[in-house]
Amino acid sequence: LRRRPSFDLIRDRLANAARVRDPRRALMTALGLDDTGLRAEFHHVEHHRAHMASAFFVSPFRQAAILSVDGMGDFVSTMWGVGRDNCIGVSGSINFPHSLGIFYTAVTQWLGFTSYGDEGKVMGLAAYGRPSYLDRLRRIVRLQRDGTFELDLDWFVHHAGGATMTWDNGAPTLGTLYSSKFVRAFGPPRKHGPWCLEDGSADEIYRDMAASLQAMLEEAEFNLVGALSRATALRALCLAGGVGLNSTFNGKIRPHGDFQEIFVQPAAGDAGTSLGVAYYIYHQILGAPRRFVMEHPFTGPGFNDDCLARALDRHGLAAEHLPDCASVCQTTAELVAKGDIVGWFQGRMEWGPRALGGRSILADPRQPGMKEVLNARVKHRERFRPFAPSILCEATGDYFEQDDPDPFMTRVYGVRPERQAEIPAVTHVDGTGRLQTVARAVMPRYWQVIKTFEEMTGVPVVLNTSFNDSEPIVCRPDEAIDCFLRTRMDALVLGDFLVRKNGFRR
Repeated sequence: LRRRPSFDLIRDRLANAARVRDPRRALMTALGLDDTGLRAEFHHVEHHRAHMASAFFVSPFRQAAILSVDGMGDFVSTMWGVGRDNCIGVSGSINFPHSLGIFYTAVTQWLGFTSYGDEGKVMGLAAYGRPSYLDRLRRIVRLQRDGTFELDLDWFVHHAGGATMTWDNGAPTLGTLYSSKFVRAFGPPRKHGPWCLEDGSADEIYRDMAASLQAMLEEAEFNLVGALSRATALRALCLAGGVGLNSTFNGKIRPHGDFQEIFVQPAAGDAGTSLGVAYYIYHQILGAPRRFVMEHPFTGPGFNDDCLARALDRHGLAAEHLPDCASVCQTTAELVAKGDIVGWFQGRMEWGPRALGGRSILADPRQPGMKEVLNARVKHRERFRPFAPSILCEATGDYFEQDDPDPFMTRVYGVRPERQAEIPAVTHVDGTGRLQTVARAVMPRYWQVIKTFEEMTGVPVVLNTSFNDSEPIVCRPDEAIDCFLRTRMDALVLGDFLVRKNGFRR
């Protein structure tokens, strides 16, 4: 009552409630059914329970602690509990307006990243700064002895309705979350433009704030994780929610000692609630036993050779049809080893925000200048953002300071100091890499490319970045060909077809 929400916030919430009030009728309309054509029973699953289910019910663990952290869903920002077999129990939660996700997004906006989903950029930027504002941020995010946290709401406006979400051509836009007090304390928000990464530049304060923001988030999450570990005494932890995609924090959990095993499914953000709702109903409500473990993310559309050939014909491209998988992998590895940038379009598309070897661009991690080449010729993104290493699963411990597999690229590990000079293009400025481990049994074709590259170069790693240029990751073959043609990639491996940039037109 002291912080009454604005009329705009109330109107926004009522409009949203009206849109989701009758999902049965919406589904019937979409399927073209009449009132008697749908016999399914509908279940309403709370937002964070869906997140928790998406993490635990597809994990390899029979029992585990579960933590869901994001901006806000159903007026809850954080929820934790325990999963055992086919049942989840909720132990506690933190309600709106106190939210680590909103805190992180608010400071991300002040740093000049105002597009929806820009928070991931700040993890890369943080490595270029010092956490010199951490003490001041600790007064904004107040950690509690029981592991929870509270925000000092004077620094924000979301609780008063000052930051509603709007939609423009299908893309969400979120209003400013930080208050005028934040600007008075830290200065004006950064304006959009190229970043200067040198000390003493005008951007130094923003780089230091990025480092402080990441450090504050980690302190708050370790406070939660530590309390959860002490309360459950379990070895395994499942993470979900948008903050669950903070791979820098995720990679520090095992060395910190609270949990020995970690699972984060590849679409830990709100997209993952679709998975969670399905498994919550299947296990928690219907009582079905667990039979599935998510070992790979390749659940999207796939295309056979006929589809790929027709797409190439539509674009008038001359392609070489490679005779078998061995030829595809050998040719791709040779191209990467000689410094070419290769579009790699194989099998079904990955689910989630990270390219994991289905819709990827591959390059040589040994070349120190490859990051700049990729940005100039294909990606056109901020130069502080790192590129990821895909590594043979069995070689992980040889190149990284942890050997726990991570097939979904949800954790950042330290690169061993003696290996950093071998793979400079995928080693971040702080000596880390957001790796993807590739197992032969799960991804045989992608594994064989990396293995062949190792046989040629001695390095069991390739640079892997998403197949796109300032757009969503390509899904269909025509999208891959369009991206290939308008960028300066050297080759495209589309299933068993190879297209080279030189002389590729008919």
